[in-house]
Amino acid sequence: MGKCMIDHSHQDVVEKLESLKSFLPKDLITKINRFLDNSHGQETLNTLFHLLKKYDLASEEERLDRNKKLHSLISG
Repeated sequence: MGKCMIDHSHQDVVEKLESLKSFLPKDLITKINRFLDNSHGQETLNTLFHLLKKYDLASEEERLDRNKKLHSLISG
């Protein structure tokens, strides 16, 4: 993923997650929602947004890789 110069808000991340619910594993959605119940720094929000971005268009291999990165990010 290239470096994005746009800062994504908490609401941007919530909306992106909502738009991808039919593509993400249900347990991961639950964990991300719990993670988003707390405040996070801008870098974390940007990373989360970009892991979700175009998830629906990613190959199965890419999705598995992103799932691992998402789990790692939200597990702290």
